[in-house]
Amino acid sequence: MTRTPFDTFTKQILEELLTPFGTVEISQEVPGESRFIDIRFMPTTQPSTDPATLGLLGRMATHPCLIEPFRNPPSRTEVRNCLLKLFLVQADVQRQARREDDRTLEAELPQLWILSPSASDVLLNGFATQQQDTWLPGIHFMGECFKTAIIAINQLPCNDETRWLRLLGKGRTQQQAIAEVLAFPAHDPRRASVLQLLVNWKISLNVIGELEQEEQDLMAALSQAYLEWEQQTEQRGIEQGIEQGIERGERSLILRQLTRQVGELPEPVRSQIEALSIISLEPLGEALLEFSSLSDLEAWLIEQR
Repeated sequence: MTRTPFDTFTKQILEELLTPFGTVEISQEVPGESRFIDIRFMPTTQPSTDPATLGLLGRMATHPCLIEPFRNPPSRTEVRNCLLKLFLVQADVQRQARREDDRTLEAELPQLWILSPSASDVLLNGFATQQQDTWLPGIHFMGECFKTAIIAINQLPCNDETRWLRLLGKGRTQQQAIAEVLAFPAHDPRRASVLQLLVNWKISLNVIGELEQEEQDLMAALSQAYLEWEQQTEQRGIEQGIEQGIERGERSLILRQLTRQVGELPEPVRSQIEALSIISLEPLGEALLEFSSLSDLEAWLIEQR
């Protein structure tokens, strides 16, 4: 269950990023157990966007998976608890398949990804993990039958492919990822979405009050994100206000011209003109020069329906 601002942030951002590619379930209860999975993901067969756009996260999301993010490196017990949740979910998938007289292939069973800001050699050796040539450095796989990997986020290469996972890291690793998101073009929709989530996280940390030094450093990075978001919101408001002002001015001008052309407008006719879109106002501005009576205007409005 959600206990900290980091839990909320990780679940929100993974849901935001993964939803175009499949079904995301947050804090799902393990069948028959008082345990909760942070993120359970089921890919869709025809995603609206290429998962490759998410880099490493997109590659992880090409198969059913459980994602367990940690703000601090997990202990052996916490890793074993994650494995227990995985095994319970896998057993439930196989039970459902038997009830439906279906056969579950090994590849269809969910994979477990444990996201940690770092991972000690003691922890990795304790689970006999190994890195694979076909995956990036920093991804430590347990034996094949476990279908589990521990991702040490601070060990990932600093590139576009790992950005979304580094955003869930800690210290300089995370701050670098935040800086990269801030450098996105202003029109990039991912930039606005992530900025909003970062701002929410900053607000949550402000509520907590007393912060450790590492969290204070994070607040500095989030303050920049907040400033960017604030400026962006203000700019959108200005642009929207200008656009609405132009539209009001054009509508008012046309109403005055119509009054001079055909006389005082009845309220029902005025209401129809007020309801016209900005796109329809331009042709009305051209057509009104041909109007000689109110009936001409009413006929034109009927044609636009």
